[in-house]
Amino acid sequence: MNWMSLQVLLGGVSQYSTVFGRVWLSVVFVCRILVFVVAIQQVWSDEQKDFICNTAQPGCTNVCYDHYFPISHIRIWALQIIFVTCPSLMVVAHVKYREMKNEKYTNVHNGEHLYANPGKKRGGLWYTYILSLVFKAGFDACFLYILYYIYHFDMPRVVKCTEEPCPNKVDCYISRPTEKKIFTFFMVVTSSLCIFMCICEMFYLITKKIRKYLLKQHQRSLQHDYKRVDPTASSNQNLSNFKKAKVTEGEKDSEPA
Repeated sequence: MNWMSLQVLLGGVSQYSTVFGRVWLSVVFVCRILVFVVAIQQVWSDEQKDFICNTAQPGCTNVCYDHYFPISHIRIWALQIIFVTCPSLMVVAHVKYREMKNEKYTNVHNGEHLYANPGKKRGGLWYTYILSLVFKAGFDACFLYILYYIYHFDMPRVVKCTEEPCPNKVDCYISRPTEKKIFTFFMVVTSSLCIFMCICEMFYLITKKIRKYLLKQHQRSLQHDYKRVDPTASSNQNLSNFKKAKVTEGEKDSEPA
């Protein structure tokens, strides 16, 4: 798989992301995709070839390997990276839809714009962005659970196998278990960090939305108080008009006949 194409595709997401989103993208590209391509695929390249059992029974080694490794770590992490990065494309697609809609509106209404900034997280785009964060954190959490359920984040040196057609309990040896355990913990930690960054970004966006709403309500209340009519203003105005009328009548009476 060409991971660089995925990186270029997701590079446009950073311009619509917050600081937390940019950190998340950096962690995904540097600590997950780059490490996966450069190191992890090389470490697990010999997992089946060097999985050796102390028996010559045909088929025993293959059956034992399939029993203890129903799905390879690198396949789990490859699927995890794909599933985790795909929700970001929802944001890109929504922005592109807004840009197309804005362009049509501009052509019809003689240069007027429907969106001042199509990439600003307001309205439906805000909900799309929040939904993408929920999906990213959810996919990471699900794959961590799958990895824990199958392997318990562990990589033993020797496993005991009693599966058929093995003649008895045989010992099977995993190649480079310590190195694989280190990379397993590294991927678990980076996945947990990505989940934490998604939660922080959701909290930041929701808090910012609530603050904007409260500020808008406060401004509306101030405008309403400013426009409210003083109940004594009408009586004072009437009294002032009455005094002006009396002065005018007095001036007329003092004029010579």
